[in-house]
Order: sequence, then structure tokens, then C-alpha cells
Amino acid sequence: MPEPSHRFLRACLRLPVDRPPIWIMRQAGRYLPEYMEVRRQAGDFLSLCKNPALATRVTLQPLERFGLDAAILFSDILVIPEAMGMNLSFGTGEGPILDPPVQSPLDLQGLRQPDPEKDLGYVMATVETIREQLADRVPLIGFSGSPWTLATYMVEGGSSKTFSRVKGMLHDRPELLRGLLDRLVEAVTAYLNAQIRHGVQAVQIFDTWGGVLGHDEFLEFSLESMRRIVQGLDRNGPDGNRVPVILFAKGCGHHLEAMAGSGCDVVGLDWTTRIGQARERVAGRVALQGNMDPAVLYASPERIRAEAERILTDYGPHPGHVFNLGHGIAPDCEPHKVAALVEAVQGFSWGGGQA
Repeated sequence: MPEPSHRFLRACLRLPVDRPPIWIMRQAGRYLPEYMEVRRQAGDFLSLCKNPALATRVTLQPLERFGLDAAILFSDILVIPEAMGMNLSFGTGEGPILDPPVQSPLDLQGLRQPDPEKDLGYVMATVETIREQLADRVPLIGFSGSPWTLATYMVEGGSSKTFSRVKGMLHDRPELLRGLLDRLVEAVTAYLNAQIRHGVQAVQIFDTWGGVLGHDEFLEFSLESMRRIVQGLDRNGPDGNRVPVILFAKGCGHHLEAMAGSGCDVVGLDWTTRIGQARERVAGRVALQGNMDPAVLYASPERIRAEAERILTDYGPHPGHVFNLGHGIAPDCEPHKVAALVEAVQGFSWGGGQA
């Protein structure tokens, strides 16, 4: 299999690069005025996700502004539950609403296994349009939510602070939760393989809510599902290059070794784990992505540059570092702060500080 030429893909596969690549979770979003203009044109968030031309436009906006090393498909993790038959809406100031929530075996039986080419065809059309307009300037990352994270929304009926329904199901009716996770493993695997067929060059699995689980519960109800997905992916892209797989589980740095053993190529870290120590713990098994606290972007450009340099120095001049935040950019972030971060990473040299 040929070696990729793009800096981001090479870093994911722990190949030599001239500097660590940088992309940013939620890099296309509400902090950008140009994004808000396109969202107004679309009418609402979900309509924007389902319009390939507009979704492509907002995918490319952060690249045009910041010169990042990768693009990430603009979509939402909850398009999978919708494709399985749930009603999805986004209430003003309320977050997502999924109706009716999965509460019984009958509810589970009512879910269908989506055909990604048909039920999520608008996502595939967006992937193809992005790849065409990128013209191979940088790679395109596809993504999905993890089965556990998707299950939290499907059982709770939306966002939750306590996760009372899904955790109650985990403890009192684990067979029902396992049944839902099994269906989601199948759906996510098919969805990501379809994205790969249509042209994404890497994929990330977002386990946003893995950190709310206890130690053993995370291994059984979250990581095992992600491991099965990783094993079911076609890692040979249409262009002949290997498609790296990134696992990002927020709040789960203590499970680093277990995640590194899942078969993935990259483990994403939040800011609660020292990246230099993480590199020693994985001992070359995987690349690492991260891991600046998004809140640092509220600080001065000077402080942002200093924190970026600290993380880069902590990882050291070793292969396999993809610079990123430890979670997504907040909507009230100022774009010039993101520019300062990108400039700091792209200008860093191992001779000491900025090149």
C-alpha cells in the first residue's frame, strides 16, 4: 500500500512529517460569521446538514480562513437515529430532541437498519462534493457518533445531565441496551464504510459521553462496540491509501491503553491527560490527537501560543502527533484566537519556539 503524501494522514499512520498537522473539532461552526450567514440561508441546522451544496460550503470555510491541515465533513451524529426511524428536531436553546425515545423492546423492534446510500444519501453527496472542491488540497475526515453516545440520546430522548434513563437501562435491563448497541454497531459500520467508498480519507468515532460511565461499564458498553466497528471497517480507500481510524472518547484518558488496543490508528485525548505521558503509555502502538483545552481560546493570543508550544514540547519530536483541541470550539470563541493557535502550531520548530 503506498504511503500517503498529506501531512495529516502521515501523522495518523506515524510516518515522518515536517511538523505536526492541525485540525480542530467543530472547526466549521457558530463561532464563524460566514457560517452563521450560510446557516441563515439554510433556514435551520438540520436543513443545512441535508443540503450538500451548503454543507460543502461550511466545511470549506475554516480552511479558507485558517489554512488547516484537514477538513471534516459537516454533518451531525444524530442523522443515524433519524435514519433508523426516530423523529429528530432541534429546539431553540434546547438541543436535540429524538422522539419517541427507546424505552422498551417494542421501541427497539420499531427501529430499522438504515441503508446509508438511500437513507443517508445526502451525506454521501456532500462527501463527493467536498472532495471535488477540495481538489486534494487536504484530506477529508468523515465521522460518526459511537454507539454508546448515540444510545444516550436515543434512550433519553435528547440531551441529559444525569443520564438517568440510559443508566437505569444499563443496570436494570442490560439486555435491552445491548440490543440497541448491536443495532448501532451495524448502522455505524455501514455508514462509515459508505463514507469511505464515497471518498473520505480518515474517519473519527466520537464517544462524547463515554466519560460518564464507570470503569467496567465503559469497557463493556462503549469500547467493545467501538472495537467491533473498527474491525468491520474497510481500511483500504478508493485511492489505494489506508484510511486511518481515530477514536475520541471524552473523559476517558484512564482507558488509553484499552483504546489503543482496539485496532484504531489514532486515539484522541481531551485536556485532562498529559500528552507526553500518554505517548509513553501507548509505546508507539497508535498516534495521538489533541489535546489543548478549548477554554484556552478565551485567553490572549500570547497565552494561546504558549500553551500550544507546551503541548508540542510535551509530545516531543516523535512521529504520530495530530494537534487538536480536547473537544470542540465553543460558539463564542473569537476567530482571531483560532488563527493564533493555527499559526503557533504551524510555525513551531524544535529549535525552540516559533520558526
